Amino acid sequence: VQLQACGGGLVQAGDSLRLSCRTSGDIASNYLMGWFRQAPGEEREFVAVIRWSGTHIDYSDSVRGRFTISRDRAANTVYLQMNSLKPEDTAVYYCAASPLIWGARTRLTGYRYWGQGTLVTVSS
Repeated sequence: VQLQACGGGLVQAGDSLRLSCRTSGDIASNYLMGWFRQAPGEEREFVAVIRWSGTHIDYSDSVRGRFTISRDRAANTVYLQMNSLKPEDTAVYYCAASPLIWGARTRLTGYRYWGQGTLVTVSS
């Protein structure tokens, strides 16, 4: 499985941005597709996750209500729609995939496959 993330850029606070993560290879319905981010000098943290089947979705408290994760199985792509962006959302955003139980969805060490990251910069 290979993942390729794109869509990052420089925006102003309050703007929106949509990240995409295109997958190649076999993605089974039980796979979890996650978005994580890493700000300068910080550890990588969980942002959002969706089961490839679409049956389960979750967000970190810091983005819930502003970000929306979705997937298009026909396009083999996972999206992260980010609205009302804040300067503290500035980070490199990574997509990840793995066959994981739902209870492990926020643990970055559990994800087997990672994309290369895309930089999101939000200016105040």
